[in-house]
Amino acid sequence: MGSHYFLCSLFLLSLFVPRENQGKWGERKLRLVVFCFFSMFFFLKNLGGIRMQAGGEEYELKQMRDMAAAKKRWDALIRDGKVKVLTPREAGYAVQLSSKTLLDVRPSTERKKGWIKGSIWIPIFDIDDTFDAGSLPPKVTNFVMGGWWSGVPTLSYNKQFLSKVEEKLPKDTDLIVACQKGLRSLAACELLYNAGYRNLFWVQGGLEAAEEEDLVREGPQPLKFAGIGGLSEFLGWTDQQRAQAAREGWGYRLLYSARLVGVFLAADALIIGAQQVGRYIQDIRSH
Repeated sequence: MGSHYFLCSLFLLSLFVPRENQGKWGERKLRLVVFCFFSMFFFLKNLGGIRMQAGGEEYELKQMRDMAAAKKRWDALIRDGKVKVLTPREAGYAVQLSSKTLLDVRPSTERKKGWIKGSIWIPIFDIDDTFDAGSLPPKVTNFVMGGWWSGVPTLSYNKQFLSKVEEKLPKDTDLIVACQKGLRSLAACELLYNAGYRNLFWVQGGLEAAEEEDLVREGPQPLKFAGIGGLSEFLGWTDQQRAQAAREGWGYRLLYSARLVGVFLAADALIIGAQQVGRYIQDIRSH
């Protein structure tokens, strides 16, 4: 993180170097700084992403504690047989060959990319579109701690989740609950069980673990791709896209390689533009 701030500061300071010293900070060296900045940035991302300082660490610790406590409760639900486990393929068979209903609890960003034919959509968490003093800090934290890379938006609990489920589905319904990765659906199962639903089935691994032949899909994208986004999706640096590239060959890879080159060219153009602004400011100061 210190290297990141150092490179940014070094570049910004270089814009205001007196004109007679511009030779020492020519375009080549500035571009080298930009290259180093991007290299360090993605290196840090591969090591685990950029972390905020004390506030971010406290936020992460709280999230980890909450998740650990929730996992214990969810494991108990499965261990005690209160929630039965299905693979995506088993869920597909159950939807097609029996009267079981699939409840999709994913947020709208994932649902609109791909969904199961005939499923009922009621998100347990959805995009937090409020803008006030209370909602801004979590959004900033989410963005800085990886949202820019993964494309995962800030989500908030849907307070109408239970009421909408009860409105559409009686409590004796054989209900298959699914999300993208399998965690939010477990949270939904816990809420539904506590509300009186007793015939609950959980899709292990979520819809992301499903193969194309497992479930009847509708929508523009494969289910595996519904949970990706941000810069990582644009550059093709997700596990799902790497697997797709391995199957489809060089044509698929070249597309995302071209995008990566485009990002660097855009950054280079931005640096040149900023350099010109810096020189213009120096001209104004010198007169």
